[in-house]
Amino acid sequence: MNQYLANAIAVATLCILLTSVQADKSPFITLSSTTSTENSGLLDYLIPKFRERTGIDVRVVSVGTGRALKLGEMGDTDLILVHHKPSEEEFMSKGFGIQRREVMYNDFIVAGPSEDPVNIRGERSIARVLSLIHEHKMPFVSRGDESGTHKKEMELWALAGVDAQRYSGEWYHETGAGMGTTLNIANGMSAYVLTDRGTWLSFKNRDGLALLFENDPPLHNQYSIVQINPDRHPHIKYTEAELFINWLTSGEGQQTIADFTLNGQQLFFPNALPQ
Repeated sequence: MNQYLANAIAVATLCILLTSVQADKSPFITLSSTTSTENSGLLDYLIPKFRERTGIDVRVVSVGTGRALKLGEMGDTDLILVHHKPSEEEFMSKGFGIQRREVMYNDFIVAGPSEDPVNIRGERSIARVLSLIHEHKMPFVSRGDESGTHKKEMELWALAGVDAQRYSGEWYHETGAGMGTTLNIANGMSAYVLTDRGTWLSFKNRDGLALLFENDPPLHNQYSIVQINPDRHPHIKYTEAELFINWLTSGEGQQTIADFTLNGQQLFFPNALPQ
C-alpha cells in the first residue's frame, strides 16, 4: 500500500470516528412513556417532527405508568408520558415533578371472543359488563403490571363491586406484561380483556377477538406529560425537556397528534389547555 493511499484511509477513518462522536453528542432527552403510545406508533410519528423543529432527539423507554413514575422518582428519565391521574397527582405532591400538562385522550374498550358468550355487546355500562364476566366466571386477562391500563381496570372492577384479584389463577389471569402481549394471550385463551383503543387499532393478531364494548364515560383515557423536578435530580435536562412539553402542547404539536391516524381512524385526540 503506498503512502498516499494509507494517508487517505487514515483521514477517512478519522472522519468516521469524528462523525460518530458528534452523533453521540447530539442533544437528546429521555422520555418514559406507556406501551400504548409506543405500540400505537404515535411516538414514531411525533418524535421526528420535534427533532426536525429543534434538533433534539427523544429516546423512548416504553414501560407501564407505574414503572415510568418510578423512573421519574429515581431521576432516570427527563419526562414521563402517562395515563393515570391519581398516580400523577401523587407524584407531583411528593415534589418529583415540576409541571404536569394534560396532552391528549382516547378511551378504553373491552375486547373478547367474537362469539361473545355472555353477550356484553348489548350492555350499557362497564360495571354491568364486568359483573357478567364475574358471574359467569368467564376468562379475563389483565396486564397485572401496575400500568395505567391496569390501574384503570382495578378502578372499573371496584365500580362493579368485584374484587377480581381474589380470583387470580381461576377465571382471572394476570400477565405482568404489556398490552400487545396481553392481547395475544387473551386471543389464545378466548378471554375478555380491557385495552386502550390505540393499541387495539394497531394490534394485528385480531382473528378470534372482537371489540365488544365501548363508549361508556368511565372508559375515558387521559394522557398527561410530566417534567421531572431538577431540584431533586440536577442532571435532568430541564431546558430540552421543557422545549418538548411546549412543542407538544402548542398548536403545532396538538395538530400533529390529531393528524396521526391508522387505517383512516384517529387514535388520539389533543386537549392541552393554554399554559
